Amino acid sequence: MSSGLFGELTKHASFVAVCLVIVVVMVAIAYFFEKAAKKKSGDKERVLATRKIVMIGVFSAISGILYCFDFGLPITAPFYKLDFSELPALIAGFAFGPVAGVMVEFIKEIVKLVIKSTSTAFVGDLANFLIGCMLVLPASVIYQYHKSKKSAVIGCAAGTVIMTIFGTWFNAIYLLPTFAQLYGLPLEEIIGMGTAINAGVKDITTFVIFMVAPINIIKGVGISVLTMLVYKRISPIIKYGSAAQSSRRGAADAQ
Repeated sequence: MSSGLFGELTKHASFVAVCLVIVVVMVAIAYFFEKAAKKKSGDKERVLATRKIVMIGVFSAISGILYCFDFGLPITAPFYKLDFSELPALIAGFAFGPVAGVMVEFIKEIVKLVIKSTSTAFVGDLANFLIGCMLVLPASVIYQYHKSKKSAVIGCAAGTVIMTIFGTWFNAIYLLPTFAQLYGLPLEEIIGMGTAINAGVKDITTFVIFMVAPINIIKGVGISVLTMLVYKRISPIIKYGSAAQSSRRGAADAQ
């Protein structure tokens, strides 16, 4: 761990502690729904079996690397970035359950922090984790209860809607005011950045509607489509190690 990251952790220790509490709460919610789904289906496999733990590590590493390759969009403020780090998390959530999806979301943040540290005193990293969970958690919970292509589509649609609503609300009440305070910028100046891109931006409400909601919709739809395209092809391998093993264990879950 770099000295820069260690310094940031020390400087913002109280906020990091709050972040960890939030992570525990999200994992607990995922665990509750996963156990309920397993009980309903009669699945006796442990929530964190050995193979799942290994695959969570693999998908977390991929997700963390993808997170580092974020990029801006001309339709939104320059400090908002789009990345596809939720793709491995959603695939893991579908394959191994909601707990795996949330764990990938959390560990990817650690991977990214080790590689790039933080430029937002962990505020942006918390936001990325929470907003990512709003996509991955509902989608994987819905899919866990009924594993079919239809439920996967419904789950992805529900996750995209929830992520968009939560992300918009979270930016308005917490992220933007905290961002403004962190960098000593008047909130009006941040709103002005949005007005320069879209004349419809007049206040904090219109800012999040025109600047935040679109990027979350684009991200949710993009990741959902990519997941639907690749999951069916790779699920036997990531679940059982090979197609042969998959056939011995039984047919793969219907997609």
